[in-house]
Amino acid sequence: MELIHLTPHSDVDPSQPLRAPGDILLHAYLIPNALNPARLARRTGIPSNQIKAFIADTHPITPKIALRLSLAFDTTAFYWLALQARYDLERAKPVVRAYRPLVD
Repeated sequence: MELIHLTPHSDVDPSQPLRAPGDILLHAYLIPNALNPARLARRTGIPSNQIKAFIADTHPITPKIALRLSLAFDTTAFYWLALQARYDLERAKPVVRAYRPLVD
């Protein structure tokens, strides 16, 4: 049984604007649910300073955090990790483009 179909060329819709996972957490989940970092911390066991760090874009969403967020918001942990992975990859592209491949 295949749960998700990933290929070596799987990607996200490039027309979607890049947003930090913390920005999505704040605007799509915390504000609409009238939650603040302290209330989310009590609900999930994630320290509130860590939640504030996600929102400030100074700390990435880890697998453990993704699992806790998935339980709190009826999402999947994969959703949160995919948001983080896309964000990290897009931010790394300018740095990697500066390097040229070795040609023999």
